[in-house]
Amino acid sequence: MRIDLDRAGRIEPGPPPALDPARHYLEGSREAVAAYLLTLGAINFGSGWFPTIRKRPGCSGYFTVAWGLTDRFREHGPYLADELSAFGAAEIAAVLGQDPDHELMARYARALNDLGDWLGDRTPLAAVDLGSAEALAEQLAAGMLFFDDRGFWKRAQITANDLTLSGVCEFPDIDWLTIFADNLLPHVLRVDGVLVYDDELAARIDAGKLLEPGGEEREIRACAVHACEQIAAELGVPPRVLDTWLWNRGQEPRYKAVPRHRCRTVFY
Repeated sequence: MRIDLDRAGRIEPGPPPALDPARHYLEGSREAVAAYLLTLGAINFGSGWFPTIRKRPGCSGYFTVAWGLTDRFREHGPYLADELSAFGAAEIAAVLGQDPDHELMARYARALNDLGDWLGDRTPLAAVDLGSAEALAEQLAAGMLFFDDRGFWKRAQITANDLTLSGVCEFPDIDWLTIFADNLLPHVLRVDGVLVYDDELAARIDAGKLLEPGGEEREIRACAVHACEQIAAELGVPPRVLDTWLWNRGQEPRYKAVPRHRCRTVFY
């Protein structure tokens, strides 16, 4: 695999980062929105399984999960920590409109159990409003196994970013975050010619074959982070802003027409 930064000149600015007020729960109190975004952050994974779940019309796997959780918060409000600690696969499946026997639901239930245990007697707002995005990411990764994406901390970082975008928290170090390394951003960079995979790896991805966690999939994400640090510096924007530009580009038909790498992991 190699990086061709000469092709990065094709990356154009996009809309600024923002959460979708229809599909995200943003209208509640500061405490309630903090609870929502922390709960969503706990189950913000599963791209390797998303082709196998029921999606809401016109929605990606991510927005199917986010919107299902939003509907629940709008109807019933936040979960208490002890409710999260006792969550089962059937319960989260009902919230998200999925088959309770789908293996992803058991992983979501485990993630919510860990969140409840991590919160303990704290309110969600007290747990996240630490004055530092880096400190929050570190605490999420240290306290919950499914957040501990060593070397990337994709979901821990994006939780801090979402709390900033919602206005719930202000983190003076928010622009220190890297991109949120998953499988879409490297895919966009590959289609744009910035990431060049070796022929054998490219053939397996194009055939829709799953990659195993670690090894190649980590190299792909590491190359994306490295490339984006340099591209962001050249464009004069924080990597988290570049992340949004690339993520939005990835929704275009020409990117969706080419298979992205898939890996069944709890980290993205």
